[in-house]
Amino acid sequence: MKKGHEMKDDRIEINPKVMMSKPVIHGSRITVELILRKLREGANEADRLEAYPKLTREDIQAAIRYARIGVRRI
Repeated sequence: MKKGHEMKDDRIEINPKVMMSKPVIHGSRITVELILRKLREGANEADRLEAYPKLTREDIQAAIRYARIGVRRI
């Protein structure tokens, strides 16, 4: 994450010019929310990697870490 966020993860970025400031995988328009929703719906990691060729296993893990940190803050 970038700019003013406590969690440091270069794979996740928040940019007001990209996807209305939703957290996304760096350099893409793939939101953390989309990744988590698809996993919750039953898609596995291999499904996500096939559906989004630019996505990596590390990106998926970063999205999960991001969600974990956010839930702990609530």
